[in-house]
Amino acid sequence: MQIKVLGPMTKPCEMLLQNAAIAAKKLKCNAKFEKVTDFSKVVAYGVMALPVLVIDEKVVSYGAVLPVEEIMQIIEQLNK
Repeated sequence: MQIKVLGPMTKPCEMLLQNAAIAAKKLKCNAKFEKVTDFSKVVAYGVMALPVLVIDEKVVSYGAVLPVEEIMQIIEQLNK
């Protein structure tokens, strides 16, 4: 599983990355994490609000810092 957080590594972006890491660890997912700060790469995903959470190249959230539990639910749904 590839998990990316898009945006400048401001506090909200860092918090989203941290929450995603906790969620993956709780679910015992073998996840690789990536911070994408290059603006041209961020824009390529077609989102207008930051931070952005991308799991396996699918945008699952933007413009919000999701709590751990919500990220866990998204990961479980994607793994069905």
